Amino acid sequence: MSSVKDLKFKLYNGVEIPSIGFGTWQISNDDVYQATLEALKAGYRHIDTAYRYENEEGVGRAIKDSGIPREEIFVTTKLPSDIKSYEGAVYHFNDSLKKLGLDYIDLYLIHAPWPWSMVGRNCRDKNADVWKAFEEFYLAKKVRAIGISNFNRNDITHLINHSQIKPMVNQIQYNICKTEEDVVNCCKENGILVEAYSPIATGRLLNNANIEKIAEKYNKSVAQICIRYCLEQGIVALPKAVKKDHILANIDVDFHISEEDMDYLKSLADPSDRYENLKHV
Repeated sequence: MSSVKDLKFKLYNGVEIPSIGFGTWQISNDDVYQATLEALKAGYRHIDTAYRYENEEGVGRAIKDSGIPREEIFVTTKLPSDIKSYEGAVYHFNDSLKKLGLDYIDLYLIHAPWPWSMVGRNCRDKNADVWKAFEEFYLAKKVRAIGISNFNRNDITHLINHSQIKPMVNQIQYNICKTEEDVVNCCKENGILVEAYSPIATGRLLNNANIEKIAEKYNKSVAQICIRYCLEQGIVALPKAVKKDHILANIDVDFHISEEDMDYLKSLADPSDRYENLKHV
C-alpha cells in the first residue's frame, strides 16, 4: 500500500487533490500559523481554511515560511455563506487572495447554500449568480478548481442546471455516523468529489464503543479509523488538530479496513439532523 501522504484523488477536470487535508476551523489566526507549519512538516500537502475562519493570514504565512514550493501545496478557502451576489463574491475572493498572500487558490468553495443564520433558506438563484463569478475565477486561472459546501441534492441540481461549469467538489459533514448517502450519490452521479469535514464529528465519536472495537482490532485510534473510513470510500478527509501528536496521528493511516469491518461501520449510520452542532461553521 502506498503512503496516504502520496494518495491523491482526481477531479473531473484532471486536477489532483491530496486525500487528506489539514482542517483549520476554530483555530485562531495566531495558533493556526504554528499548527499549519507542523502539518506541513508532518507531510500534509492540503490545507483547508475559509474567509469566516478569520485565519487565512496565518495559514498563508505558514505556507510561505514552510519553504515548500507553492505548487506542492493544495490550498482551499471558501466564500462566506452569507455572501450571495456576484459582486460580493469578487470582493471576498480577492480579499482572500490578499490575506493568504497567494497568486492563486487551488480550490474555492461556496461555504454553504444559505447563510448560517438562515439554515434551509432557498438561495438557489443567488447561488447561481455567485457561481458566475466562480466560473470567471476558474477560466481566468485564478483558481484550479471550484466547488460547493453543504449543498444537498436540490441545491446541487439547481446549480448545475444554471451554470456552464459543474462544481468539482462538495465539502460536507461526513463521518461514520452521518454518511449523507443521498448527497454522496448525487455527487457521484455528477462526477463531483466529496470532501468530509468533521470526519471525527468534532470529537463526538472518540468515545463511541462500537468504533472502539474496530480500532482495537487494527491497533489504531478511533480517530484514525474515522479518517481511514472516509479514504476507503474515495472521500477526502479533513481532520482538524492543534496538538502536534494529533496532527501526526491523523495522517498515520496507512492501513486497510476489511470489507466486513467497513460494512459494520456503515451499519452505525445515524439519520439525525446533520446541522445540530454546526450553526457557526
